[in-house]
Amino acid sequence: MYRPERFSRFNNTSRTPVIITSVVLSIVTIISACVTRGEKKKADTTVSSLPPAVVTPQSSPELAGGEVDSARTENRIVTFASAQSAYAQRKYADAEQSFGAYVERHPTNAFGFYMLGLSAWKNGDLDRAREALEQSLALDSSNVKTLLNLSRVLLDKGQPKDALVRIESAVALDSGSAEVHRVMARVESALGQRDSAESSYRHALSIDPNDSWSMNNLGLLLIDAGRYEEALPPLARAVELRPDAPAFANNLGVALERTGHPGSASVAYQSALDADSSYAKAQTSLARVYGMPDEMPIDVAQLAAQFKASLESSSQLRLSAKPTVVKPEP
Repeated sequence: MYRPERFSRFNNTSRTPVIITSVVLSIVTIISACVTRGEKKKADTTVSSLPPAVVTPQSSPELAGGEVDSARTENRIVTFASAQSAYAQRKYADAEQSFGAYVERHPTNAFGFYMLGLSAWKNGDLDRAREALEQSLALDSSNVKTLLNLSRVLLDKGQPKDALVRIESAVALDSGSAEVHRVMARVESALGQRDSAESSYRHALSIDPNDSWSMNNLGLLLIDAGRYEEALPPLARAVELRPDAPAFANNLGVALERTGHPGSASVAYQSALDADSSYAKAQTSLARVYGMPDEMPIDVAQLAAQFKASLESSSQLRLSAKPTVVKPEP
């Protein structure tokens, strides 16, 4: 006898395991996919949270020729090379900003602070220049260049007593440097110690007979002391060595004018203007003596030659006075 109800119950029962198995597999697949996505998301988050070792900008913030764009400096990592490039191009404001950013990332780099100090000094920021150079010295107290330039900054700030402390340290470290003795002379002059300053300039010249700045500064010191005749030889030699330095030629013109040689003075003033046509002091002085003859002839080239010879003689005497070093026998 046919019983459809029973067949129907048997048929449904036989399909139950298949349905359960299918459902279980689907649930497992969904859970597996969720876990996979979760692990992938966690892995992605971990990777993105790590800081990159090197940040490379999509476009270079430096202009052609290595110029530093100060408007974009804050948005990039400044390299030492880009800051130095700005300094070399005499873009001292950009250089100061760039080296300032550089030392923030490299607070133990003495040379970075040194360059920041130079940049700030050239930019007229004397307070920051002093601060940076002193920080450089704190990191490297034996750097003579830092001591020299800090002394110059302090002189520009009108603090010769502080400058004296620094330049004395430089002399102790390198007494054989003409530049060190020249800066010492400047400090002594600022302190009103003219005799000591003159001695320091002459000592610098005995070390380096071609130190034109010591010659010019010595001549200016002698002019200030009213010793015009004595100022002529070092100034004549300075101009001979550096005809491109308008200040040297102008100072020679002053000494010539004060010794009664207005005609020769006009030649010197004109030389200053040839080196720099905008040099106002020479323009004024040339207008004052133009067309006036010398009261007596003078040979400026001979004065330069005589001073050169005296320096060479002094240098030879200094070298011969050095003690002879006797090497020990092998």
